[in-house]
Amino acid sequence: MNARDSILARVREALRGGSSSSSYAKATKDEHVAESETRPVDGSGEVRQFLPKVPDDFAGQVALFAERSESLKTEFLACPDEAVARAQLRLLSDREGWESVAVPANSEIRALLTDLSITKLEVSRSTVKTDLEKVSAGITGCDALIAQTGSVLLTAKSGGGRALSVLPGHHVVVAKSSQLVPDLPAAFELLERKYAPNFPSFMTFITGPSRTGDIERVLVLGAHGPRKLTVLLVGVEGRSDW
Repeated sequence: MNARDSILARVREALRGGSSSSSYAKATKDEHVAESETRPVDGSGEVRQFLPKVPDDFAGQVALFAERSESLKTEFLACPDEAVARAQLRLLSDREGWESVAVPANSEIRALLTDLSITKLEVSRSTVKTDLEKVSAGITGCDALIAQTGSVLLTAKSGGGRALSVLPGHHVVVAKSSQLVPDLPAAFELLERKYAPNFPSFMTFITGPSRTGDIERVLVLGAHGPRKLTVLLVGVEGRSDW
C-alpha cells in the first residue's frame, strides 16, 4: 500500500462514518516495517539515488574530480609522490610570484616546502589575521576531496584554524590519495567517524574559488575569499608516505 492508497482508504472510512479498519492498520504497519528493514540506518543509500553517479574505481574518481575542478576553475594537480608534489609547489611559487606563504603547524606540509626559499609563516592562535591577508598563499591540508562535486572538505583541525583557508588570496590544498571519497554521503560519514561527538568548530565544503555573479550575472572570482584554488592530490591509490 502506497501513500496515495493509504490516504484514500482513510477518506473512505471517514465517509462511512467508521474508523480505520484493522486490515488497513495492519497493512500500514507492515508497510512501515518493510521500509525500516530495507532502509539503511544512516539514510545514505536512500540519498544516493538522487545524487549524480560516481565511478567505483579510484582512477575514475580522480578523473571525475579533475573534470569537476576544471568546470569550477580549480587548478588540480595529481602528483604520484611527494617529490613530484614538492616540484609542483616550486613551479607554482615561481609562476605566481609568491613572496610568502602561510602554513599550519604541520610537519608533513612543511616538508613539501623545503625547496621554496621564501618567507613561511606558521599559523598559531597568536597569528594576527592581517598578516594572513598579506601572504601570497595559504597552504592547508584537508579532511577529504569529494569526486562527485569537486569539493574540498575542510575543518579547523585539518585547515590550520578558521582563517588560513579564507584570508590569503590563493588557497592551496594538499591531500593524500586515501582522502579522496566518492560522494557527499561518504564525506559526512567520514566526519562522523573521525570527530563524533566532538566536532570541530569550523567545517566547510569548498567548491572552487570564491565567486559571485550578483551584479549583472558577471562572474567575479575572489568576492568573499581566495581568488585562486589549487588542489594537489599526492600518492597512488590508497597509499602515500606523506
